[in-house]
Amino acid sequence: MENISKYLTVKEVSEKLGVTEKWIRDLIQAKELRATKIGKWRINPEDLDLFIKSRTNL
Repeated sequence: MENISKYLTVKEVSEKLGVTEKWIRDLIQAKELRATKIGKWRINPEDLDLFIKSRTNL
């Protein structure tokens, strides 16, 4: 089992990206951003990196 303490909360992700918590929850619900629900949604930093890379215009 992975160390859950490294996972980010919806609030932390929204602050990092400069967007609302609602938008992050909408992405999770739409299955565009992977998350694990343990009491509240948690996002693996690696999954956040993959999400950002998938939206990068290179």
